[in-house]
Amino acid sequence: MVNQQQTIDDRSATDSARLSSEDLAALRANLHEQFLFRREQLQQLSAPAMTRADALLDRQSAARTEVRVKLAASARMVLADVEAALRRMDLGGYGSCHLCRRPIDRERLTIVPQARYCARCQQVQGADR
Repeated sequence: MVNQQQTIDDRSATDSARLSSEDLAALRANLHEQFLFRREQLQQLSAPAMTRADALLDRQSAARTEVRVKLAASARMVLADVEAALRRMDLGGYGSCHLCRRPIDRERLTIVPQARYCARCQQVQGADR
């Protein structure tokens, strides 16, 4: 038997996950801003940091190069996630968890607009790694 409080809690959880057209517009704008930022970041990271002669003189060159490579890899991953989220928006699948197919909470999407999983499934994904 389902009690009235559980029904109210279920309804408020569903309401907090439901995205309005204003929510979607704000999330799309956020994703687009992230897209532009990551593209610019990758352009800057791929530009030569210094001349070859300077690099030979700089003993920290290898460490700096390694940091740039790691930053670029991270930026490419986030850019791919952002592009995938924008495609999901275009196709109408944005905001649904890839594992359980339930709506992803609005608060979670506000924090991580490219999220593919609800908080519970993200924990399961994280535990598998």
